[in-house]
Amino acid sequence: MRQQKIHKTAVILDGAKIIGDVNISENSSVFYNAVLRADRMKIIMGKFSNVQDNCIIHAEHNDVLIGDYVSIGHGAIIHGCKISDKCIIGMGAIIMEGAEIKEDCIIGAGAIVTENKVIPENSLVYGIPTKVIRKLTDDEIEYIKQNALTYVELAKKNKIL
Repeated sequence: MRQQKIHKTAVILDGAKIIGDVNISENSSVFYNAVLRADRMKIIMGKFSNVQDNCIIHAEHNDVLIGDYVSIGHGAIIHGCKISDKCIIGMGAIIMEGAEIKEDCIIGAGAIVTENKVIPENSLVYGIPTKVIRKLTDDEIEYIKQNALTYVELAKKNKIL
């Protein structure tokens, strides 16, 4: 099994499973019962990012690359794809093999980003399959970063409970 690299400031909460070649950067967090499974390829998670409760992240045919200030909502499934900096992946969303989410995007709850689809930067995306609804506002882009920073604090608080 390959070596895991978990930064000393990262927080892994109870029940979370980190399997295989996983790199978790500074101030990032993996919440309760999430599974990061990199038994075939790599999972690389940037700074100030969070994987919330009950998510599944699997690197099977492609590496999973998660940028900085990314929030992956409760119960989302992330499979062999790239998520660039400053994105929110809504609760229960599915991002499939080979997909790429460009910087500054919000993927709505329950949305499905199909295989190899590229979501352009600054996009609000919903649906099954996903459709770009509109460009994000400056306030929404700032919210993405603030949301990620909120989860840094939540992780620290939950770690000591």
